[in-house]
Amino acid sequence: MTTRITTVAFQGIEAVPVDVQVQISPGLPKFNIVGLPDKAVGESRERVRGALIASGLALPAKHISVNLAPADLPKEGSHYDLPIALGLMAAMGAIPGDMLERFMVLGELGLDGRLAAINGILPAAIAANARGLGIICPAASGAEAAWAGDDIDIVAPASLFGLVNHLAGRQILGRPKPNVFLPNTSTPDLADLRGQDVARRALEVAAAGGHNFLMIGPPGAGKSMLAQRLPSILPPLDPRELLDVSMIASIAGEVKNGALSDKRPFRAPHHSASMAALVGGGLKVRPGEVSLAHNGVLFLDELPEFQPQVLDSLRQPLESGETVIARANARVTYPSRFQLVAAMNPCKCGMAGTPGHTCRRGDKCAGDYQGRVSGPFLDRIDIRIDVPAVSAADMIGAAQGESSATVARRVARAREIQRRRYCDMGFENIHTNAAASANIIEQIVAPDGESRDLLLKAAEAFSLSARAYHRVLKVARTLADLAGSDKVARPHIAEALSYRINLAGA
Repeated sequence: MTTRITTVAFQGIEAVPVDVQVQISPGLPKFNIVGLPDKAVGESRERVRGALIASGLALPAKHISVNLAPADLPKEGSHYDLPIALGLMAAMGAIPGDMLERFMVLGELGLDGRLAAINGILPAAIAANARGLGIICPAASGAEAAWAGDDIDIVAPASLFGLVNHLAGRQILGRPKPNVFLPNTSTPDLADLRGQDVARRALEVAAAGGHNFLMIGPPGAGKSMLAQRLPSILPPLDPRELLDVSMIASIAGEVKNGALSDKRPFRAPHHSASMAALVGGGLKVRPGEVSLAHNGVLFLDELPEFQPQVLDSLRQPLESGETVIARANARVTYPSRFQLVAAMNPCKCGMAGTPGHTCRRGDKCAGDYQGRVSGPFLDRIDIRIDVPAVSAADMIGAAQGESSATVARRVARAREIQRRRYCDMGFENIHTNAAASANIIEQIVAPDGESRDLLLKAAEAFSLSARAYHRVLKVARTLADLAGSDKVARPHIAEALSYRINLAGA
């Protein structure tokens, strides 16, 4: 007799159903697991054996075969422990197997029978709900699974023994409840920033249109302060965005205590990050920083200090909004539509262009340093501005700037204008000007004669590529949205062009 338990294998954020087939037959005592298991799945033999002994059961001295179907799909992770254990118990007659047919099962077992929290429970619960199944998962993951919907049946025991008691009706477990959103109180405020009016304006434009943003200036000018305050002026995640962000965080194991947050992600990896850390990959093809920043902000400080090949690996996600990781036996896609914010010094010594400072290496210092960032990468950045140093005199007695709450209201109005515009055009998946395609943005902007003349002169003077031309149009459209203007006029084009400074190495 063969018992069957349903579980999942993860391919990106997709939970693919897996059929755990358990058979106990006469023969030499042996415990085999087949179906392309990785090392963690293979080691589940010992965890399952120990958990069953702790629960008062012992494996029979027979031949035990566990098949994870489909057999050609790689199986990774420790969440196969619980379905294998339940399959064995059903095959031994310790629990009724028909009670498990309406559940998807995931969980890691300890040798004492306790269940440990696992990664990816949210996409698994959503997949179970879509198939009309309930889900059995560890108690520590129950609150996260509860976000999949009010109608899904969730059983979240703390141990294998507790689950058996629940199935036998001796101790009924209550349905876990989703944890409330994490408080959103630690975000720095723009009011803390003194001076830098141009940079503050550019930051507001970048937030309103979702534009990629590069700041160039000497140390201490406030570049990092500006970047850290960008989340404070961004609108909260809508339900669809929240679901996508939470599923990626769940796969990466970054959902704590099952609590989700409507705050947009802000990721700031160190410049020593590898390509796998930034775009994803590794042995188990985990999401990288670009995917963890999906629907949020990826901040790259000290931009030229990143390895050139690591930076150039961002070019595809910046264009397509997704990261495709190809392996010999797998092809995994993660959503990666993020807003890039970067900061860099103008040269190695950091003071090029500062009044009164003369670099001993001359212009070569700035050219060599800025040349570490490739032209194709820079071409994908919508807004590039200089952030000059702020003197002590600028700080003393300076009036406090606008608060993040004030700026956030203007950003929210501009984003709502964009959302309605693209929705009316039939593009419900486009919410910002930065995400619009070249054809759509040309149709929306439709520059008049004066604007076309200005764009033509700028294209010749700055050697604008076709991509750079369309990015200027996108920024101009955002400026018009902030101003509440239906038409993109020459002043909007002129301001958008002012946000595309040329780098020494470009």
